[in-house]
Amino acid sequence: MKARVATSVALALAVAFGTAGCGLVAPQATTKHYDASDGVSGSVGTVDVRNAIIVADAKDGTVGNLVVTLVNTGDKSHRVAITAGDRGSAAHVTVQAGQVKQLGQNPETASPSNVLIPEFTAKPGQLYSVYFQYGDETGVNLKVPVLDGQLPEYSSLVPPTILPAAQ
Repeated sequence: MKARVATSVALALAVAFGTAGCGLVAPQATTKHYDASDGVSGSVGTVDVRNAIIVADAKDGTVGNLVVTLVNTGDKSHRVAITAGDRGSAAHVTVQAGQVKQLGQNPETASPSNVLIPEFTAKPGQLYSVYFQYGDETGVNLKVPVLDGQLPEYSSLVPPTILPAAQ
């Protein structure tokens, strides 16, 4: 009788550990970082670069609009340099401490909240190199996807074919 009880308990424990133990060795998807949208993300020091995309006009494609959110998680403001492609000149954007700054939301106007890329030759579907850096921090080079305004959520982000005049 005792052997039968011991065998039943051992079998129950084996089944319990066998079915619950798979979580110990299987990778957990919730611990892996991934970009849940069309854009790409990265970090430079205390500034997070989130969901970066470039929206271009599919017909002419002469101007690109960098649409990105910069999040400063630090306690100091930073002047972030953004260099698109192999251009030597960078656009500079100041992100205050604790600020969430969205760029590229209104491409029709000349504003510090826009990074418009002139002489843009990449076509929708391609990746375009964009480099983010500030101060002495090591920068991050992201391969940013190029999209067009065919999807309704991106139609208002298509830049003009001629850059707006600076204010």
